[in-house]
Amino acid sequence: MKTTIKTFILLGVFCAVVGMVYGYLTGFQELAGFPALLAVAAMSFMLAIYLWLVDRSTGAMLPEDREDGEIVEMSGDYGAFSPWSWWPLLLGIGCAIFVLALAVGWWIIGLSVPVVILGLFGLIFEHSRGDHAH
Repeated sequence: MKTTIKTFILLGVFCAVVGMVYGYLTGFQELAGFPALLAVAAMSFMLAIYLWLVDRSTGAMLPEDREDGEIVEMSGDYGAFSPWSWWPLLLGIGCAIFVLALAVGWWIIGLSVPVVILGLFGLIFEHSRGDHAH
């Protein structure tokens, strides 16, 4: 985890410096690259701080932090997933329609919102009723 923290700090510093240089060279008039680089820097610092707090509170020693760590040590259960579920497909279609709305026209967002909400509700409540109820 310490290596990951250092990597995110390095990425955050790099993006902040490059963002400021980019902003200076464009006269802070170009509003796509400059804010995007600063946002990536902020998110990198946010992840580094989160991982540092988790490392401090749990004392987690991951296999990649040890010299004698093996790949097989990271194997195991990563969660419960529903391989038969169609709800992620519906959610992906709704998100694709939303991205299409950003490219074509804002009015299409009205078509994507019900699809996304239906996909989210289906995904959240799929284990609440039917054959796979818990």
